[in-house]
Amino acid sequence: MRITFLGTGTSHGVPMIGCGCATCASTDPRDTRLRPSIYVETAAARVLVDAGPDLRAQALRHRIARVDAILFTHGHADHILGMDDVRRFNALREDQGMPGPMPCYGDAATLDDIRGMFSYVFDPATPKGGGLPQLDLRQIDGPFRIADLDVRPVPLAHGRRPILGFRFDRFAYLTDCNRIPDPSWPLLEGLEVLVLDALRVRPHPTHFSIDEAVDAAARIGAPRTFFTHMCHDLLHAATDARLPPGMALAYDGLVVETT
Repeated sequence: MRITFLGTGTSHGVPMIGCGCATCASTDPRDTRLRPSIYVETAAARVLVDAGPDLRAQALRHRIARVDAILFTHGHADHILGMDDVRRFNALREDQGMPGPMPCYGDAATLDDIRGMFSYVFDPATPKGGGLPQLDLRQIDGPFRIADLDVRPVPLAHGRRPILGFRFDRFAYLTDCNRIPDPSWPLLEGLEVLVLDALRVRPHPTHFSIDEAVDAAARIGAPRTFFTHMCHDLLHAATDARLPPGMALAYDGLVVETT
C-alpha cells in the first residue's frame, strides 16, 4: 500500500494569509501545507481521504487521474469544499470504464453536511449534466471494503463532535481529533504506521497539541508515526529535531509505503 500526503495543514493552510512568521516565511518546502488529505493506492484501489478546497491543486501536483471512492472524516469546510472538483473525476471514471456517481463514504452527520453545503447538487430542480458532481453518498456503519482495500472506521472526538479516522490494514489516519475514545484504542493495536493530528504547541479545544499527540502516539506504539494538520506554530525542521525517535511531522508530498 502506498500513501501520499496531499495536504498536512490546517483549515487556514500554511503560509497563512497576511502572516510573516518564521514558518509562513520559510523557504523549506515542508513548511508549505495545503489542507489535509491523503491518497491511498493498492493493487486494485485508488481512494481519496477527504476532499478539501485544495483538491484541484493537489490532484494536478500529484498527477492523480483516478479516484475509485472518497472517504470523509467529517464535514468541516477544509475537508469537503473540493466536492465540485469531483466532476472531473466523474468524467475520468467514465473513460476508465467505471461509469456512475462517485462513491462517497461518511458518517450520518458528514453526509448531512455535504447535502447542506452542496444542496444544489441534490436539488431535483437543478439542471443535470456535466456541471454537477455526481455523488453516491454512503453511510458508514462498520468496516467495509473497496476493491482490495479493507476500511475500518475508527471513532474519534473532535471537540464535542464525533468524527471518524480510518484504518487500512496496518496503517491508520487520525486527523482532527483531541481525544481517542476508550473503545477505539484496541482498533489501533498492531499498526506499522500511524498518522495523528498535532495542531500546535499550545492546547486547543478540538485538536491534539504536539505534546498530547506524542503521548497518544507513544501509547499506540506504532514503529512509525507522522503528525498532520499542523498550523504555522510548528516549524518543520525545529519541531522534528525535538520529537522522539520514530516520530516526525508529515509534509505535503510525503509518500509512505506499508507492507
